[in-house]
Amino acid sequence: MTEGLLVPVDSRSFSQRLRAAQQTQESLLCVGLDPDINRFPDGFARTPESVADFNRAIIEATVDLACCYKPNMGFYLQYGIPGVEALARLRDDVPSHIPVLLDAKLGDISVTSAGYAKAVFETWRYDAVTVNPFLGHDSLEPFLAYSDRAIFVLAKTSNPGSGMLQDRLLAGDGASETVTMAVVRHAREWSSGGNVGLVAGATWPRQLAEIRQAAPELPILIPGVGAQEGDLAAAVSAGLDAEGYGILVNASRAITYASAGRDFQQAARAAALALRDGINAARSGAAG
Repeated sequence: MTEGLLVPVDSRSFSQRLRAAQQTQESLLCVGLDPDINRFPDGFARTPESVADFNRAIIEATVDLACCYKPNMGFYLQYGIPGVEALARLRDDVPSHIPVLLDAKLGDISVTSAGYAKAVFETWRYDAVTVNPFLGHDSLEPFLAYSDRAIFVLAKTSNPGSGMLQDRLLAGDGASETVTMAVVRHAREWSSGGNVGLVAGATWPRQLAEIRQAAPELPILIPGVGAQEGDLAAAVSAGLDAEGYGILVNASRAITYASAGRDFQQAARAAALALRDGINAARSGAAG
């Protein structure tokens, strides 16, 4: 057991911290921080060294509107050491009451996953991470050992080609289910004290509704709204839990690159505000 397991950052579970942030912020919006230096606005040097400053500017513009931030690791690794440094300092740039979820889709044999888990949860001090369940439960155990953090398991991803494997039927025990629904079933078994969530794209609202029905208690990260043109109202209605929470609706490019001019912060804030309010309107409509 590593030192990071001995003293949790917060005695509350990840799910409890997330719910508190959602209530404080009156928001189910997750802001993706996916830096592309070629799209940086006027006034920013288009260099890897500017990534951390750009992130801070977006956080500053949206900090009262987001309940979570989600950096995608690939956008940082491409810039080498400056990108990794920006990723490593991100937790310090986000207020402590707002969770940070690393989108890395990790999953490997257990000894390798232990290294990933230590990097994400101890070195970088993130609150949650996306994981790939393809290698099975033992590959995820090192992440689950951190009881105050969480994994979000890929179930039905937002990309067009996701059905190649995820929609295939598996036969067993006299019944059949898709790979997606098998993942959902196992994720519920792995969940303990609010440390497991799912990933299901807004681009597939029917499957999202099936996932919510099968896992009424698990939080769901919903990518695919914004640049991928997922139906916001349909996704919110399909994904909400019985209490009107249970989802993180992610948007990245639609917010961070709302303007290429010096007004980029105002534009990012306006885009985030519109999406947060759109989510809340869809919540009210679903409740009605």
